[in-house]
Amino acid sequence: MNRAEWLQETVRMRFEEAYEGWQTRRLSQEEAARLLGVCERTFRRYINRYNEDGLQGLADKRLSQISRRRAPVDEVMKLVEQYQSRHGGWSAKHFYSWYQRDGGTRSYSWVKNRLQEVKAVQKTTNREVHRKRRERSPLPGMLLHQDGSTHEWVPDQHWDLIVTMDDGYAGRP
Repeated sequence: MNRAEWLQETVRMRFEEAYEGWQTRRLSQEEAARLLGVCERTFRRYINRYNEDGLQGLADKRLSQISRRRAPVDEVMKLVEQYQSRHGGWSAKHFYSWYQRDGGTRSYSWVKNRLQEVKAVQKTTNREVHRKRRERSPLPGMLLHQDGSTHEWVPDQHWDLIVTMDDGYAGRP
């Protein structure tokens, strides 16, 4: 059971408790909705669907229906066969450029994911972090930070305060 199905089953069990409490007038609609983690309007919709179709009416239809945008199986099989017969060992990126030239209309991510699903192309490891934290410079004077701002220290006189910090010094004598 995947996470979506588990959540769906949990909603059904909680709904039965909330519905029973609402029917026996132990809970108001607001309290029953809060128990389910939904608004009152959604709880009323649940009640209508439950009265019409029972617990099956509460089922999330997105879990049982196949997307109309899903690619046909023969298109996926043709893609994999083309890769394995003519382009075996190529990277997904290189193959994708040939796929587009041959009239392919799917995205790079779709092509790469389909090839990875059948293990024709290996998943790459995560690259290193883009911005690594830099260690302090070990020598004084190697990296200086300087900042300046204008202040009115004395009435009617504007003076600049310039601050210079040595990143490599770090409190050492």
